[in-house]
Amino acid sequence: MLDILNNLIWSKLLIVMLIGLGLYFTIASRFVQFRYFGSMFRIFSEAFQRQPGQLSSFQALMLSVAGRVGAGNIAGVSVAIMLGGPGAIFWMWVVALVGMATSYFECSLAQLYKRREDDGTYRGGPAFYIEHGLGQRWLGIVVSILLLVTFGFGFNAVQSYTVASSLHDTFGLPTYISGLILTAVIGMIIFGGIKRIAKFADVLVPVMAFAYISMAIFVIGSNVEAIPATLQLIFNSAFGLEPAFAGGIGAAIIMGVKRGLFSNEAGLGSAPNVAAVAEVKHPVAQGIVQSLSVFIDTIILCSCTALIILLSGVYQPGMDMAGVVLTQTAVASVVGEWGRVFVTIALLLFVFTTLIYNYYLGENALGFFSKKRAPVMVYRVLVVALVLWGSVQDLGTVFAFADVTMGLLAICNLVALALLFKVGLRLMRDYDSQIRAGVTSPVLDAKNFADLDLDPAVWAANAHTATSPAKQAEIGNSVHQR
Repeated sequence: MLDILNNLIWSKLLIVMLIGLGLYFTIASRFVQFRYFGSMFRIFSEAFQRQPGQLSSFQALMLSVAGRVGAGNIAGVSVAIMLGGPGAIFWMWVVALVGMATSYFECSLAQLYKRREDDGTYRGGPAFYIEHGLGQRWLGIVVSILLLVTFGFGFNAVQSYTVASSLHDTFGLPTYISGLILTAVIGMIIFGGIKRIAKFADVLVPVMAFAYISMAIFVIGSNVEAIPATLQLIFNSAFGLEPAFAGGIGAAIIMGVKRGLFSNEAGLGSAPNVAAVAEVKHPVAQGIVQSLSVFIDTIILCSCTALIILLSGVYQPGMDMAGVVLTQTAVASVVGEWGRVFVTIALLLFVFTTLIYNYYLGENALGFFSKKRAPVMVYRVLVVALVLWGSVQDLGTVFAFADVTMGLLAICNLVALALLFKVGLRLMRDYDSQIRAGVTSPVLDAKNFADLDLDPAVWAANAHTATSPAKQAEIGNSVHQR
């Protein structure tokens, strides 16, 4: 049943929707992810500023990267190569590049339609822009349930499986022991809330990401002469031009899109939940920053894993090896057996933050349609149970379950984004006009969006800093004259 559903969702619907809508968003926005690529780093430097009691834009970005960077970057890439050939990596890149535009719009909309909670913090995401942007609360509830099941249950099972198989391969530790340890750790942490999670993430994510990239650079540098041939192998395989993978173009595309979406989550509706909680002056600023996390996750980190595997010479067409074990074996073949331990430790750090991030997304989704305490407690128990379940399952079952729930969630979110695209363009043009007028840090003036169902408690504070178009033009002329 899982295989039938996956075939219908991925080979018939999502490939067209993900790439098609991503290209449409890219072209209609005049390639927003590339136009503002340089600005990502300028905005990134401002992202450390935050208001007391609120998450900074940087913390929201790191929390988002913490969620994106996980088993998908190590095990997911390995699975993509084994089942789709080296060409799957090319299609992962395509999904990431067009997905940067999709992520930009979904995160900008999440910021626009976010709501202020009684404690002063923010809450938002796909369910909120569906309810307040489209007026369809029922669909918001459906998306919340799918988000809860996908991340709280499905993805956490995948992460747990990956860690358990990695520890078993490296240290011979029984998978159920790893599962019990993970459930104990998660059970102790999930009561800390989003602020405590963010404090872990904004320190741990940069450290683990740079450590893994450093290892990848060493492995790649040790085989630098083989890089051109490896890149040619990826491109040839992507279009069925490589003899060893002839006829496998369909598998390459499907696996590239599947594992690309699992890794970077662009269009899936997860990152908007985190993007919405940041304190920013204009929603587009956070959308620009969040699109950077897609680039970090797939173009940088997933490419590192792919090159490690293909340059090592370990991979052979038709081989059968658990995803994370292939990556560990590839690293060990270049640097020695300590590389296997390094990958295991890196994976533990990746998965640790991702498990907590996934839990938060599920609880955030649950809060959309229920404010009672009892459902939250039941949810926490089920999360812990699924982490233990995932650690003792086989690769096919865990990934198939996650793929089905992920696919259904992505379909609902992409439909909502398509219907709200005009609002997203309007928001982008407001930001663009202020940039052209010389405003270095654009501010959203809620009066310009009075026809939308926005929370006045969120954007009212911008009133005294927002400038009219005439004032913006005056500022722009002044800057030009200077």
